[in-house]
Amino acid sequence: MTQRELDRTDLKILDVLQHQGNLSAAEIAEKVGLTATTAWRRISRLEEDGVIKQRVTLLNREAVGLQVTVFAHVRLSSQGGDAVTKFEQAVRKHPEILECFTMLGETDFLLRVVARDLKSYESFFRDHLSRFPGVQVVNSSLALSAIKETTVLPLAKN
Repeated sequence: MTQRELDRTDLKILDVLQHQGNLSAAEIAEKVGLTATTAWRRISRLEEDGVIKQRVTLLNREAVGLQVTVFAHVRLSSQGGDAVTKFEQAVRKHPEILECFTMLGETDFLLRVVARDLKSYESFFRDHLSRFPGVQVVNSSLALSAIKETTVLPLAKN
């Protein structure tokens, strides 16, 4: 589904779901002015079309003991297809890595990593990250605090 295929009602439903993903189809229908059946059908279609990737519960990182967020800037020794593929496979195996982005510029990848504390990150770095295939340099930046942290996408409001 492309952006132009999302109508105003779809955007309203998506906005409600982004803020309150635990609502029933009937509750969503009430908020956007539809019948429960129509809302359920639209939500199902948005899921089938891949617009809604997944419904999850967002946890408070610190409340579950993950006190540290680190941004690791990784440069590979080679950018050949095999080297990149092996690095990406290694990244996918580690739940401490929440996000990994391919970058343009001096850094090949940017990783967002969480850990219980600095000692835990150090262990992860020494035992895993620095040993990933093709890693040449890792520059780690420790996040002191989160000013803005959201999963809500800015949907066009018509």
